[in-house]
Amino acid sequence: MFGLFSAALLALSAGAAARPTLEARAATELSTSQFSNYAPYTQFARAAYCASSDIASWNCGEACSANADFQPSLTGGDGNAIQLYFVGYWPAQDAVVVAHQGTDPTQFLSDLTDLNFGLKTLDSTLFPGVSSSVQVHGGFADQHAKTASIILTEVKNLLSSTGASTVVAVGHSLGGALAELDAMFFTLNLPSSVHVKAVTYGTPRVGNPAWATYFDSKVSDFVRIDNKKDPIPIVPGRGLGFRHPHGEIHIMSATAAYSCPGDDDATDSQCTISQVPNVLVSNILDHLGPYGGIYVGTLFCT
Repeated sequence: MFGLFSAALLALSAGAAARPTLEARAATELSTSQFSNYAPYTQFARAAYCASSDIASWNCGEACSANADFQPSLTGGDGNAIQLYFVGYWPAQDAVVVAHQGTDPTQFLSDLTDLNFGLKTLDSTLFPGVSSSVQVHGGFADQHAKTASIILTEVKNLLSSTGASTVVAVGHSLGGALAELDAMFFTLNLPSSVHVKAVTYGTPRVGNPAWATYFDSKVSDFVRIDNKKDPIPIVPGRGLGFRHPHGEIHIMSATAAYSCPGDDDATDSQCTISQVPNVLVSNILDHLGPYGGIYVGTLFCT
């Protein structure tokens, strides 16, 4: 299975090594304290893999204990047709958090190559005012649409009841793609006074270059964290019309992480495009972490 997975991903990553000519820009190494600030978000992404019954009582082991004050208010999904998700209030940051489950990396290929693999225009009822030139992965868009309305209603209720003015979207893998869509969705459907933040992990490319440009113009507080030789962030390939937005942080080792310039075009040796030019030099196990010492996935919901 892994051989087929690698071969298919190699095809999907076609064009990933091609880079535009850029002015000189350098990746910036983050201090240990700077990178450790992302640990609470990593734990939320980890918790998104846990059973809804454990999330409802906020009793999911280390992932829940790390953000012990969190107050879940909505859980959903079945982990199959609909990814698990939860919404709640985080007093420590006076923020509403929305988290989406990812998927087994060896099974994720189906989400990248199914019949909805092609780029499609965003649903104007969910993403009002967006140009038809802005397109995203059809499978991701369809999965996001299944829960968008119910999640938005809960987010609005929590913003009203708590007085919070920040919404944070988090997720890993497929969950990261959904969180990226959430960031735009919330930006377009919530008052401009609400600050939208997103932190994602091991996220595949979600949309085309027009999506990346539009996202950059609308969502300023966005970070996508990639780990070492993880192949998922380089698929679907740029040669297939996909492009990441800004915000890459690339983990090189347990003690080194770099903020990478630009969108999907950082030529620095510390960034994903140089580190993982194709899947033949990748390691799918890096998709699970560690992200600052934290592993994320179903096996780590303890």
